[in-house]
Amino acid sequence: MNSLENSSYDGPLGDLVHRLTQSFTSEHSRPPQWIVAAPGRVNLIGEHIDYNDGYVLPMAIERYVAIAAAPRLGKGSRVASIRSVNLNECEQIDLDELPKPSLPPKWTGYMGGVFAGFQNRMGADKFSQLPAMDVMFESNVPIGGGLSSSAALEVATATLLEVVSGITLELEEKALLCQQAEHDYAGVPCGIMDQFSSVFGQENAFMLLDCRSQQIRHVPFSSDHVSVLITNSNVKHELSGGEYAQRRAQCDSALEKIGAASWRDVTPDDLESNKSSLSEIEYSRASHVVSEIERTQKAAVAIESGLWETLGELMYASHHSLQHDYEVSCCELDLLVEIARGVGRAGGVYGSRMTGGGFGGCTVTLIESDKVVEVSEHIQRQYKKQCGIDAQLFASLPAKGAHTVSS
Repeated sequence: MNSLENSSYDGPLGDLVHRLTQSFTSEHSRPPQWIVAAPGRVNLIGEHIDYNDGYVLPMAIERYVAIAAAPRLGKGSRVASIRSVNLNECEQIDLDELPKPSLPPKWTGYMGGVFAGFQNRMGADKFSQLPAMDVMFESNVPIGGGLSSSAALEVATATLLEVVSGITLELEEKALLCQQAEHDYAGVPCGIMDQFSSVFGQENAFMLLDCRSQQIRHVPFSSDHVSVLITNSNVKHELSGGEYAQRRAQCDSALEKIGAASWRDVTPDDLESNKSSLSEIEYSRASHVVSEIERTQKAAVAIESGLWETLGELMYASHHSLQHDYEVSCCELDLLVEIARGVGRAGGVYGSRMTGGGFGGCTVTLIESDKVVEVSEHIQRQYKKQCGIDAQLFASLPAKGAHTVSS
């Protein structure tokens, strides 16, 4: 865990921490003893390949889940009494009898899964020494936008338990503990990208994550002339049939038929030579995985070389593959990408694509910094005009990963 910090914060995190501190103090008549924060993330490129042994290229964003807490006063049950500011809901987690997984998950499930993982890590005897707590959290990570609000909540919860217990996990161990909570308590067989991004994020750097070896290479991104613009479509299509798990199963089936141990061992030629053994859907899914792994590696080189137009073309190609081969986009995301493409290089846009799980959520756009306001207003106007929905846009630099704000 990063070292304790008592310095003041600026920007969205500073506003969030100040607001949360006031809310906690008002409700509990005392200030919080601990405050922690963990960021959401945006993935520049490398979508739906974290669970296929690929490379991903995310960055932590300047939007956080912040948690404030203090030991409960007086005697009583050993519980964590938790209030969600965003939802205006209060729930309790019994620390002597942690909740079991339940579907569909509530926000308490994400936190309860981390508590359970921490109990397994600490052992029942040490975990029983954790105090009863009053807990409050607030998030400015858009919920349902594909920016990993759930992972940020999980990682913030783990960071809180670290500071309360005095037990510091290895960063990789913390990320994997939170990933397991998502598997077990949310029923989402996610890869490692979301939790790793929230834990390992660094200012002014993208994170090239090898999802097979779990090795990380930070790719410096400090250009004053290029910005990352995130556009929330404000739609999230409710789908039946477990599309996320379905696509993972399709990829696994295709890989088995190809006869390779990992998608990293499959070349475009291998895919073509095995096309006849795959169903049409399996071939389409495999085409996305193989090409996206290659695109992501090329994107890291483009960033390091300052080849922004090359990076932009890779982003457009990624969106096309997600739209047609992996079939996880939707008309609203496609519209946002086309509006950005219509602005073009003359208007300051290098490239754009959907980001996150898909079926709604956000796009990520690479743009000249001095055109951010102008292009944001154009995208917002055109999106509203063509589909009647208000988009939310913000630019972000790569942000710091999970840390303790005060203790």
